[in-house]
Formats: sequence, structure tokens, C-alpha cells
Amino acid sequence: MAERSTAAVDVADNSGEEPLTAQADQSTADGEAQNRERDTNSSASEEAQGSGGTESPARTTPPELHSGHKLARRYRLEECVTRLDGFSSWRAVDEKLRRAVGVHVLPADHTRARAVLAAARSSALLGDPRFVQVLDAVEENDLVYVVHEWLPDATELTTLLASGPLEPHDAYQMVTQVSHAMAAAHREGLSHLRLNPSAVLRSAAGQWRIRGLAVNAALRGISSDTPQRTDTEAIGALLYASLTQRWPYENDAHGLSGLPKGVGLIAPDQVRAGVHRGLSELSMRALANDGATASRHESPCTTPEELVKAIGEMPRIRPPESAFTAPPDYQRTTYQQGTYGRPSPHPGATQPISTPPPPLQSRTGKALKWAVSALLIAALGLGSWQLADALMERADRSNDTDTGQTTDNDKGDNTAKPLRKLGISGAVEYYPDGKPQHADDVDLTYDKSGSTYWRTYSFNDGPTLAPYKQGVGIVYDLGSAQEVSAASIGLYYAGDHTSATLYAADSLSSSAPLGSMTKIASSTTSGTNLKISAKKPVKIRYVLVWLTAVPKSAPDQFSGAGYKQAITDVKFMG
Repeated sequence: MAERSTAAVDVADNSGEEPLTAQADQSTADGEAQNRERDTNSSASEEAQGSGGTESPARTTPPELHSGHKLARRYRLEECVTRLDGFSSWRAVDEKLRRAVGVHVLPADHTRARAVLAAARSSALLGDPRFVQVLDAVEENDLVYVVHEWLPDATELTTLLASGPLEPHDAYQMVTQVSHAMAAAHREGLSHLRLNPSAVLRSAAGQWRIRGLAVNAALRGISSDTPQRTDTEAIGALLYASLTQRWPYENDAHGLSGLPKGVGLIAPDQVRAGVHRGLSELSMRALANDGATASRHESPCTTPEELVKAIGEMPRIRPPESAFTAPPDYQRTTYQQGTYGRPSPHPGATQPISTPPPPLQSRTGKALKWAVSALLIAALGLGSWQLADALMERADRSNDTDTGQTTDNDKGDNTAKPLRKLGISGAVEYYPDGKPQHADDVDLTYDKSGSTYWRTYSFNDGPTLAPYKQGVGIVYDLGSAQEVSAASIGLYYAGDHTSATLYAADSLSSSAPLGSMTKIASSTTSGTNLKISAKKPVKIRYVLVWLTAVPKSAPDQFSGAGYKQAITDVKFMG
């Protein structure tokens, strides 16, 4: 079928220059597996690497976007992972469906805006689960933005190769699944044109997925007259890198070292010992190598369909068998029945067999029976005496209690009254510096659900937030003045360490001076449950929970690594 590239990106060929897969740099527009931020002064090299300098995007000033900005009143930008050529890519949160998403944003008057929209909408129509799905493509308020899936449990091939080459079975699964996916895309007229280790992800379940179909190339203005050949060569480079942990060109790229200069393209099994011969030949057939195909000189593969056919002709590579640990050898004891303390019989001699006496019928056995019987009788007598003594002691204690009951009642009840849980009628985030964290989520801290929470942003320094930020917190309204004795605060992140203080506030205010409040009590924990107790109850209506130190935690689907904390549940007792 005729080759074509979607979204008006199929304009120019490389004309014998270095293949696109070798020229592409390590920046990524999706960032599901790693967070990498680029600045705009790398745009000139991107243009040279992408389309051979045939297109120069207009230097449109990108809109002022920041963490917390919302698109369509739904997608809240969290962290910028790429900033390049007038567009930016973000990790964001879909507040309507409460899930993490990725967002590409560029000005509506950008020279590539039309191509990006067309590419995103064409990719969304494919609906193939082997690709990271485009969820939305919108032009609104002088902005064009593309929303796509975010896979927090997926790992880039770049990260996998950082620790070494893949096992033969893993490399076989990768090239098989990627080839089938790209063959399906090309049958629908879609091409990738920027298929590199950063665009290939492996999920926690072991499935391989491709991100940025058509969109990544449109964002960077990359085009090709032979998109099928370009994508096939890219798959060959991915397989080569997976087998050797080397990039199959002279230049270093994607965290991998290139081949030695001047030697040309050599087969993977000549670069590294132990490489699977069939996979080595397959990668050479897919790469553009000036006729130097595999050692058996099969015809080169120029389309993903031909690559799929070549994989089908290979013997299937099975996963490695799990190692079997042999049980320890049986240890025979040195004692052998029938030989201990007896002379070994002479061969051929008949030995007389003595009949053992009946059990306990010998003199020793009879004495043992009488001794056991005497012990049983003595034990029964002693047990009966102890039981009678215990019953008499209990009766005496009962009489003493009855006679002293009136005296104890006369003294009065000195036991402390049990604490009761106080109700919360409202809350606001407290940010006297004018910089809120997530003010719309404070009600999640008292909704009786431990799975929802209000959280802070990730800070670079800690655990103590000062002097960069004096603290973060929430003011709670108890409905009326109540005697507050203690608080129990459920936390989302554990670690060293979380510190919090209770203050008595005068009103439900987000900006009242902290100095105008009265300190009640404070506490510190390294776990996920922080308990604060006052020396004596304080009668107040408004209570501030003020966090001044938060632990360091790993990245998750909503925030990057750093010093951060989230409150899941707050209870006041009085």
C-alpha cells in the first residue's frame, strides 16, 4: 500500500543522511517514566536533527503556564517535564476523573499547532491499546493542548538499558510487540518517525507500549518521504540497543555509547558475546546498513509488515526456566539398628533369636508401674487441696468487698471522663504568605474516608520547611466552642519526620497572623498517625493544624520526589 504520514509531517526525506533514529536526541514529550525538563535554547539543534532544517517555527512567546494552572477547568498542571521550541509538556491531574494525565501545550498561532491537532486526533482514532492513548485534543483560549494517558507503573526502555542489555526473551517480546503495533499503525496511515528508547515503555505486567504516535513528530516538525522505512530502521535500532547496550551509530544517544568511529555497523553478536544469533540477524535486516545485512544474507526488512513476517519465521524464544535448588542430601545417622553393641555375625552362620519379655512384666517394669501410680495419687491429693483453698479465699474476698462498698461510694468517683469525638463543620487552608497548596481539597481531610487527602507540594529542602516556607496547614471550624483535649491526624507519607502544632484561632481565616493565635500543643512522628495531646482542655471553636516539618518521599502519580506530606483524616477529641 502507498506509504504516507499522518498530520502533514511527511514532507522531506533524509537523502542519505544519518537516520532519524540516530539523530533524535534524548528529550521526550510524554515523560511517563522519568521527569526531564529542557529549556528553549536547544531548539536550533532539534530543528537540525528533526527535519534537516526545512522548517523554521515562528518564535511564538509561549503562554505563562505554571503549576496549579487549569485547562478547561479540569486539567490541573502539576510539573513541567519538557519545555522546547515554543511548546511544553506537563504531568497533570484530571480533576473530573481524579487520575494522572500528560498534557502537551503550545500557542494556537504556533506554526505546528494545526499539525499537532491533526496528528493527535488521527492517533486517537486508532484506539490500539499497544499505544499510549490520546484522550483529548482541544484548541481553546489561544492555546492548543493534547491530553494523553499517564502510566505511573511503566518504565522506559532507556531506564531498563541503563542497568544492562535485555535478556533474549525480553528483547524478543519487545521487538515482536513493537513491530506488530507499528504494522497496525501503518495500515491506518499513521507513522511515528521518532521511535527511540524514550518512546517505548514496559508496564508492570510486562507489556510493551509506544507513546507519541504521530504527535511527537508533529511537535518537533519531523517528517519523512519514507515513513515505513524510517520506523522499521528505528525498531532495528531499538533491538540492537537491547541486545548490546550500545547505540548502533557512532554518536552517543539516549544514555548509550555509540559504536567505535570508523568501524561501521557491525552485527550485535560481534559487539557482545552471548547475543542471540537470530535476534542479531533480525536487527541487521531492519537497520539501513548499505547492504551489509545479516551473515546469512537475507533480504533487508523495509516495512514493519516485513519485520513481523521475519519474526514469525524465527524459532520462538522461550522465557528462561526458573532455577531449581536441589534438596540437601539425606543425612544417615551413625546408629544402625541391630548392630549397636553386638558383634557382627559371621557370614553363613545362623543366629538364635531371643524372644523379648512382655512389656512391663519384668522386675524393673513392675517397680516402675508402682512408682507412677504413687505419683498420680499424690498429684490428685495436692490438686484437690489447692482447689479448696482457692474457693475459700475467693469467698473471703467477696465478703470484704461487700462491707467496703458503702465507704468507696462515699468518697466519690475519681475516674477520668472518656474523651468524645468532636464534629467538624468546615475548614479552609491556611496560607498567610499568599501561596496555597491545594485549597480545594481541605474537605477531604474530614470526609470519613482514609483514601482521600489534602496534600502539599514537593519541596526541595527539608524536613523543616523554614525559612523557605514557615509552614502549611488547615483551620477547622468545630461549629461552636468546644473543649479540645487532643487531636489525631492521619498522614499519607511516613519517614523522618513530620511535626505539627495545634493553635487556637479567632476565626475561619486563611491569612490571619500566626502571632495572633494561641499555641495549644505540638508533636512529631515518623509514622502515618500523629497524636497531639494538650496538658489541659482548651475551649475554642477554630483550631489550626500547622505542619512545620515534612518527610522526604519518592515520586508517585500526583507529585515528584521531595519533602512533602498529605493529611488523610483529622479527628478532634474533647
